[in-house]
Amino acid sequence: MQDPLAFVLAVAHIAAVLALFNGFLTTIGQSRIATAAVESMARQPEAAGDIRTAMIIGCGFAETGGVYGFAIAALLIFVNPLVNNNIEHLIRVIGG
Repeated sequence: MQDPLAFVLAVAHIAAVLALFNGFLTTIGQSRIATAAVESMARQPEAAGDIRTAMIIGCGFAETGGVYGFAIAALLIFVNPLVNNNIEHLIRVIGG
C-alpha cells in the first residue's frame, strides 16, 4: 500500500456506493408495499381507506432506510475524519 490517503478514499467511496445501494432496495420495497395495497383494495373496496393509510405509513417507514443510506454516504464522502487525519499525518511527514 503506497498511499494510505488513496486507500482511505477508495474504501470510503466503496462504502458510500453500498450505502446508496440501500436506496435502490428501498424503491423495490416500496413498490411491493404499493402492489400489495392495490391488490388488497381490489379485493376489499370497502376497506380502501384503512389500506391506503397503512400503505402510506409503510412507505414512510421504508423510505427512512433510503434517507439514512444517503446521509451515511454523504458523511463518508464529505465529512470523513480518517481523510483529515491522514492529510495531517502526511503534512507532518512530508513537511517535516
